[in-house]
Amino acid sequence: MCSSRDTHRGSTSSVLDVLVVGAGPVGLTAAAELRRHGTRVRLVDRLPERLPYAKAVGIQPRTLEVWDRMGCVRAALEAAVPLRGQLLYRDGVEQARIELSLPDDVPYRFAALPQYETERILEEFLARFGTRIERGTELAGFAQDEDGVTARLVRAGSDGQPAEEEVRCRYLVGCDGAHSSVRKGLGLSFEGGAFPEEFMLGDVEVDWDLPAGYGVRSTRHGTDGAPDDVLVCIPLPGRGRYRVSMRVPPDGSAARRAEPAGDGVAHGLEGGGPGLADIQAVLDRLSPRPVTASALRWSSVFRISHRLVDRYGRGRVFVAGDAAHIHPPTGAQGMNTGIQDAFNLAWKLSLAAAGAAGPGLLASYDAERRPVGEEVVGRTVRHAKAGGVQADPEDRATLMLREAQLLVGYRGSPVVGLPDPAGDGAGPQPGDRAPDCAGLTAALTSYPLRLHDLLRDRGHVLLLYGDGTGDTEAAAGLAELARQAHESTGGAVTACLLLPQDAAAAPGVPCAGAAPPPAPVYRDARGEFALRYAVRGPTAFLVRPDGHLGARLRPPGAEPLVAYLAGVFRG
Repeated sequence: MCSSRDTHRGSTSSVLDVLVVGAGPVGLTAAAELRRHGTRVRLVDRLPERLPYAKAVGIQPRTLEVWDRMGCVRAALEAAVPLRGQLLYRDGVEQARIELSLPDDVPYRFAALPQYETERILEEFLARFGTRIERGTELAGFAQDEDGVTARLVRAGSDGQPAEEEVRCRYLVGCDGAHSSVRKGLGLSFEGGAFPEEFMLGDVEVDWDLPAGYGVRSTRHGTDGAPDDVLVCIPLPGRGRYRVSMRVPPDGSAARRAEPAGDGVAHGLEGGGPGLADIQAVLDRLSPRPVTASALRWSSVFRISHRLVDRYGRGRVFVAGDAAHIHPPTGAQGMNTGIQDAFNLAWKLSLAAAGAAGPGLLASYDAERRPVGEEVVGRTVRHAKAGGVQADPEDRATLMLREAQLLVGYRGSPVVGLPDPAGDGAGPQPGDRAPDCAGLTAALTSYPLRLHDLLRDRGHVLLLYGDGTGDTEAAAGLAELARQAHESTGGAVTACLLLPQDAAAAPGVPCAGAAPPPAPVYRDARGEFALRYAVRGPTAFLVRPDGHLGARLRPPGAEPLVAYLAGVFRG
């Protein structure tokens, strides 16, 4: 483990809840979500400024749902462009195109957004909470004990000499990439391998007449049938603008060879890039249309590895994103998986920092997210070796949902409830993503709402689906459930009452004494909630801050709900 002894000049001391290292999309998500939950955070990054590179560009629908819950999705929707599908060419002949289609009940579609824009949006969102990135600041070492973590930060002082600061925090999160100093300081293994090929990457404009919103994958095959040349183009915001990637020629003439970092992890941007003439030469060989490239914004050489840590944290220190898993960029899974790592971890850390987390809550981060990382690494490696997502034999509709990261779930997690014992497994079960639905109405609105509108910018939400008969005893039971959830969590659970459209009038769930205010009432006017959630009688659904179901209770009862909450919240 890195030492934290402070023997240099300029030492000061401070205390905070969480120190986040690395201000890419993952670290920004972690910091913003922690701040949204009221946790004291510092976010540091060794770079002096944001890099102007369109590295990770694919935004999955699930990530847009995450940003919706956080409250920053609008800015992303305004800056991104639709990613409608991919055009496939083999030896100059067009193959069947891939359409990135999803069911109508999924609220968002696939999108493309340069990574620097993603970082700008998240950085501006974080600033709303009064927190800014501390740039030019590097983690020099850390050590942890039973009560917290002592970290050493180094930055350039006003006199140009290194200034060192000792920081005392309750928790440390490493979102510092494939060459993570936090991962190394924890002594975590990072097993895997590297692909032998090197690739060139460039951000250019092209003048072809291919349909907008579609990526392009063009391959050329040798006499043995194996691909020996490849071009992949992903559309970006701007007229005719694409991020293009291609193999480095065997003689390396187009770019300086990428050298692995000193830690032996050959992954990411690691070398000087090709010039416009080099990119044009590949386009001349592989473009499905005669085309001229122009306006080269940046370029690089990169290599691809596939690795996974043996655990996502130890004690009070955790890793997320590329610090925990790296893999081929096939299907744009990496950054999106890292954002969900951060989203899963942040609400748990917030409870822990406030002394309100159940004994096994933080351990559930590894239990829930490491299997996801393992699946993503395995799937992207298979796709890369097989020539792309289109080679996957899975049913196309299921494949699209999986690529959209809408099938990620945590069934069997130590902090989710058991499947509905009174049901047949229909509808989302504990651990599953809470799907959106439309057609909810309220007394003071003349337009329908979505379920995700009810969840936005909230923590734990208890959805109480009543039978709408107006039965006084049943209404009292729901009121008691709302009260128990409120009291047993120190007010951390918000209750909402859902009723069928033809339900008897109900002004709200009455709660007496020091209980919470009456739960707001929404009507399932189109019956979409009952259909999507397979409701058969009064049922309670506890939706976690990360948008996954923690519990599903039918019939809704205070005793099983309080028992579930006791595993999440400290009594």
